[in-house]
Amino acid sequence: MSTPVNVGIIGLGRWAKVLTRAAQQSDKIKIVAAYSRSEEKRNAFAQEFGVPAVASMEAMLADPKIQGCILTVPNEQHLPVALEVAKAKKHIYTEKPIANTLENGLKIAALEKDYGVSVTVGHSARLMAGLREIKKRIDAGELGRVAFIEANFSNERALELTPQTWRWYKDKAPGGPLSQLAIHQFDVVHYLGGEIAEVSAMSSKLSPVGAEVDDQSMTLLKFADGKVAYVGSCWTSPGIYCVRVFGSKGLMHFEIDFGTWDTPDKIHESAILYIQRGKDGYAKREELTIAKSDMFRAELEMFADSIATNTPAELSADNGNVALAVVYAALRSLEHNGQAVKMADIIAEHKARI
Repeated sequence: MSTPVNVGIIGLGRWAKVLTRAAQQSDKIKIVAAYSRSEEKRNAFAQEFGVPAVASMEAMLADPKIQGCILTVPNEQHLPVALEVAKAKKHIYTEKPIANTLENGLKIAALEKDYGVSVTVGHSARLMAGLREIKKRIDAGELGRVAFIEANFSNERALELTPQTWRWYKDKAPGGPLSQLAIHQFDVVHYLGGEIAEVSAMSSKLSPVGAEVDDQSMTLLKFADGKVAYVGSCWTSPGIYCVRVFGSKGLMHFEIDFGTWDTPDKIHESAILYIQRGKDGYAKREELTIAKSDMFRAELEMFADSIATNTPAELSADNGNVALAVVYAALRSLEHNGQAVKMADIIAEHKARI
């Protein structure tokens, strides 16, 4: 067994706990230091997980045994913290979205060349075993030519919003579920479908609580090879996460119990994965066994491999920026009554601002 990669974790909120639990199940990565600006959080985290707390980020970055850092800080802090980590020649894992703005996401991507480090972005959903199985069968030609993909990620968040929550506000959660939930699916359909060429969107506000943000979102995507996709996100319904892929020889459907999201090693116990072939009807679908997996452990192990090889992981900064660029394209489309927006124009426009 190889020696695990030593990393620190910066930002000690709820998601830091989820990732630390995942890391503690792996022999590839070990969290050896934890930092938060709050002494109370540092002490509580050290007590719960047995991870030594450090009094400053500078102390963590000066430690030669630490090879990389996991960032679970607020989105607007991703770039400034990532920059400090890169300057210390340590590799970067940051939660999704890659940054609070596309310009900052592109700047984070540039840290790889500027400082000789790798950047991994936590778009873990594509690592669920059901989606890996769909991708494997697409690549093997089992579905024929894929022409259409549909995906949905919804929950009841908009029914619970108050002015004291940051998701209430347009500037902090642009598009509501568009930037908070659909972005997961934008990465997944990019993974399954390839290069995204253009985007159009519509949205609506139906929650009775009165938040600034829209709470219904529908985004249409056209890929470079002509296939199309739909990503929907309702913020006023029970939680659901599902993906369906349609090809000339068959279709596949994957759906999980959203309540298992924070316990990914249990997702397979209640998830659905089936294939429906040729002209077979619904009754002849074949239900497939879903392997046990842990998307959070898998993404951290990708980070560890990226550190060991000093090369970008599949969960790359470039892929992270594609998902964020789709959000920007969808928001632009909403501003122009659903007009299609070219991805190349969005990315070029934001690169020019750097």
